Amino acid sequence: MDRPLRDVVSSLTLEAAGKIVDGALRAARAENLLPLAVAVLDSGGHLVAFKREDGCGLLRVEIAQGKARGSLGMGIPSRTIAQRLSNRPNFITAVVGASGGEFVPVPGGVLILDTRGAAIGAVGISGDTSDKDEYCAIQGVRAAGLTPDPAEPNPEWKTGGL
Repeated sequence: MDRPLRDVVSSLTLEAAGKIVDGALRAARAENLLPLAVAVLDSGGHLVAFKREDGCGLLRVEIAQGKARGSLGMGIPSRTIAQRLSNRPNFITAVVGASGGEFVPVPGGVLILDTRGAAIGAVGISGDTSDKDEYCAIQGVRAAGLTPDPAEPNPEWKTGGL
């Protein structure tokens, strides 16, 4: 028996993902941060939008995606992952291996929440310190009219060394 084809719909639109990327980069330029790479993934871990600023380091692309993918995979912001796993290096090594190296457990991976609080994607940023990356990710999600998790950056993000 033939089944009808169903539309596959992501609740994170390309338009919203673009607003996240552009909002994050505006925040970075307003603070005169180093060049950034910004990756937005949908809830299935698929890349929806990406930009890499001129002068951004070669590995920043993979690091940004790894921060977002780690947040999605664990269901928590990458800052929380870093805090929870700081004393569990063997577990970190295992997850990095299991993910094919696509798991970066440092701040800069922020979940994107819908109005019900469900994660519809994640944004990952790399290029400056991780605290500054996270700040820009949060600002980007807000610029799209969505809710970031975490809701606020590290209070000392401007001087944080992570």
